[in-house]
Amino acid sequence: MFPIIDTHAHLEEFPDPHAIVEEARRGGVTGIIAIGQDVASNHKTLEIAAQYPGFVFPAIGYHPWRLDPEKDDETLDYLDRHLPDCIALGEVGLDYKAKTKKSIQKALFVKLISLAGKHDKPIILHCRFSHKTAFEMVREAGLKRVVFHWFSGPAELIPSIASEGYYMSASPALLSNPYHVEVIRQVPLSNLLVETDAPVQYGDLKARPVHVQVTLEETARVKGIDPAEIAACTTRNAKAVFGF
Repeated sequence: MFPIIDTHAHLEEFPDPHAIVEEARRGGVTGIIAIGQDVASNHKTLEIAAQYPGFVFPAIGYHPWRLDPEKDDETLDYLDRHLPDCIALGEVGLDYKAKTKKSIQKALFVKLISLAGKHDKPIILHCRFSHKTAFEMVREAGLKRVVFHWFSGPAELIPSIASEGYYMSASPALLSNPYHVEVIRQVPLSNLLVETDAPVQYGDLKARPVHVQVTLEETARVKGIDPAEIAACTTRNAKAVFGF
């Protein structure tokens, strides 16, 4: 068990998030980035984080799966008002398997990118079949702090992402997803984060933030590096990108 930060968890989806937070604390987790997805989940995320200052850090966002044109203005206004109290903007991004048309997603993503720049916040990206497009959009916008969460993009894109100083995160999908294993093996340690995306189910494992220790163990195995070094480097990276 090593001191480690879970950089992506949806605490508001747990029936008893407080038990989940305390379990993580006992399990060596030193911080949790709590991620929002729409106004309702953002509000719950902020409420939970307020009870754990210095341990649970809120990020609020507008997930591509939750897009609703009738709520865009309300959501953007909410993000604009509350981002100053958050550690990052996210989860946001592009999902080209989602029901919303690509053109609509991209137009909204431009506005979200602008918000991250306006408030000088890191942006946490959800990208599915859209990594190259999302990368080009954040780079062209001049964003300096970007996280590609649960990285599963093209391996050939990794050097470009890394050269911009952006980060890619490993998840417990390392337990069962050969492609995730292959790309995480290629991500430089200097650009790597670890997460759970709790409460996602990975095979028999329904992730909780404490399972970032599983991500750590699997990352160490995949990269052939001592877990203590992985823990130290990814914690240093998390502090750098999120400005702890």
